[in-house]
Parts: sequence; C-alpha cells; structure tokens
Amino acid sequence: MLKSSTCIAAALTAVIATSAAAEGELNLYSSRHYDTDERLYSDFEDATGIKINRIEGKADELIARMEAEGANSPADILLTVDTSRLERAKNAGVLQSIDSAVLEERIPSNLQDSDNEWFGFSQRARILFYDKNDVSEPPQTYAELADPKYKGMVCIRSSSNVYSQTILAAIIEHAGADAAKEWAEGVVANFARDPQGGDTDQLRGIVSGECDISMSNTYYFARAIRKDVEGVSADREMIGWVFPDQGGNGAHVNLSGGGVAAHAPNKENAIMFLEYLASDQAQQYFSAGNDEYPTVEGVALSESVAALGDYQADAVDLSAVAKNVPDAQKIFNEVGWK
Repeated sequence: MLKSSTCIAAALTAVIATSAAAEGELNLYSSRHYDTDERLYSDFEDATGIKINRIEGKADELIARMEAEGANSPADILLTVDTSRLERAKNAGVLQSIDSAVLEERIPSNLQDSDNEWFGFSQRARILFYDKNDVSEPPQTYAELADPKYKGMVCIRSSSNVYSQTILAAIIEHAGADAAKEWAEGVVANFARDPQGGDTDQLRGIVSGECDISMSNTYYFARAIRKDVEGVSADREMIGWVFPDQGGNGAHVNLSGGGVAAHAPNKENAIMFLEYLASDQAQQYFSAGNDEYPTVEGVALSESVAALGDYQADAVDLSAVAKNVPDAQKIFNEVGWK
C-alpha cells in the first residue's frame, strides 16, 4: 500500500532539510551535459549544506574510470542517460544496491533496477514525427514504420546510437528476436537516407524535405517549442507527431537516471541526493529545465512538455529491455542498419 502524499512530502522534507546531514560532500560522476542541471545541484547544496564535487564525461568513459579506480574510487553517484548505460554500469560492478523507502514509493517499479542499483529520474518518450504537408496518414505504431508504403520516407539514427539500440531491444522483449529482425529489415528498406546525426537532425530532415517521417525523443521537439532551435523552431508548425502504440504496448520511454557507486565514501549523502532527485522540486525542474517527463506520478509538466500531450507509456521493465541490447546490435548488423 502506498504512503499518503502527506507522508511522502514529510519524508522528502526531512531528507533535504535535516541538520544532522547538513555537512560533508558528494562526489558526482555525471554524463548529463545539460547546463540546466546546475539548478538541481545548487538547490541540493543550499538545502543540505553538502558540497557537490563533479567529474563530467561520457558515460562509457566514466564507467571505465570507476572500474579502474576500484575500491579507491572517490565516486559517490553515477548519473547518466539511457537505460542501457545504467545496466552497463550495473554489469560492470560499479554500482551498489541500496534501501530507500522514499525511492521505492516515488519511482515506479518498471523505471528502476530490479536489484535497486539504479533509478530513473526523468523520461523521454521515443516517438514519431512527420511532415503534415506530405503525410496524411502517418504511422500509428512502431511496427507501421516498416510498412512498404513509407518507402524512401524515413530518417532515423544509426545503429550505434543507444536510443536506436534500446527501442529495438524493447521490440525484442515484446515480440521476440525474429519479429524484431523483420521490423528492422523493413525500416532499413524505408530509409530516406543513411542514418546520420542526432535527434535534432532527424527533425531538421523533415523541415528540409529530406525525409517525411522521423523518430526522436520528445525533449528535442519540446525544446524547440520552449526556445529557438536552429532549423526546427521557425518551421515547427509543419511537423506533426504521433505517440505510437496507444491502446497497445504504449510509447517507448528511455530514462535518465543514476545509482550509488559501489565504493561510495559518502554513501548516506549519495542516497540523500537520489531521494532529492525524486522530490517534486527536482522533478519539476527536470521538466522545466530540460523538457523531460518526470518519473514521479502527479508532478506538473512544463508548458513545452505539456504541449506534446499526455500519452500511454510502455510499462515494460526497462532493466529487462537493457539486457537485450547486445541482441539488438547483432540484428542491426545482420540487416545492414548502418
């Protein structure tokens, strides 16, 4: 049975305001590259008195560094984006299981590791965008993206990108490897160009007329609503979007999340920081500052995110999806998805 919202609020207030914990430091290894996260860190420091020391870099580099440092690692927290990277960190042995009633109550079970080694704190749905001028019947499901009627129309990211890997891994989890391979072959046949660029480049491809349909994480388009994004914002009225598989499995979501380092010298402060990230205050900032969907239910969305609309999310266990990533990469190689 879930605690009442009053109890949860009281618990979180205690987490970030207790004077007993208002000391020490926190060593944060982060691959999140968003300037807006500065507010998250400064608010935590102001509320607790705990000083955050940051080391930033690419996720794989940070994980390798933690492995090399071993028991002497100063890392208390690893923050990164994408479920597969969180699972990679777990498999590398650089995270530890923690007990936190606050995180268990706040973070849905399918958005956290089954062994409590990592937790998701923000979501980005991976959805379909299309040219409203040229596409009268856009695909309504991920499966339809492989329909031959969309031949020569699809722009999408490369197979080496973790976003591509996790969505194919989710299809494997739902439908099996054979169906996933058939889908990947169909999408390759529908390419408008070889996979290239980031998510914003897929949206720019629609504006430029290079493609009619693309796939991107929601926060890239929401950002173009909130502020000027070159090559997208000025022409965003021509772009429509579809949250796929509504009424079915639901739209695929990916996570930004983190966990406590295996040899954290400041473990209590690390748990306190993760619990802070699950507070309404921090969750609202994930939405307002980086156009992401909160993982905590009931937290208000920023205007740019709300403009995309509500949706049914895929409730698949993302830790199970992450385990399928090696098989997904094998399929990509077999079907020639560059």
